Amino acid sequence: MSQQLLESLNAELVAGKKFVNFGVGDTISVSFRIVEGDKERQQVFQGVVISRKGRGIGEMVTVRKIVEEIGVERIFPLNSPMVAEIEMVRRGDARRAKLYFLRERTGKSRRLRDKRRGLKHVQA
Repeated sequence: MSQQLLESLNAELVAGKKFVNFGVGDTISVSFRIVEGDKERQQVFQGVVISRKGRGIGEMVTVRKIVEEIGVERIFPLNSPMVAEIEMVRRGDARRAKLYFLRERTGKSRRLRDKRRGLKHVQA
């Protein structure tokens, strides 16, 4: 009984946030709020999703980007009030649930194929 109660509360809290459907391997742009003193601004972090963990209100996503040849990863709680919006930039074709192998890759081998390859004749 208590598990059903937790699931119903979880569903209510998650229902307020509506993000674009994305998965591992996709390139997304996460806008999140930063509070500095009494001012608030939004900062954008754009990178490849290398993992998703959890479900419901505790779902986390790890996004990786390269800045001046150094890999930077950031973990975002999806249902945090600090995450303003998530935009899809590019769909990537991943055959695994976790893309941790990208940490050791450099150069062109770091790229993922586009999910829409071979579908050039199909209208979007």
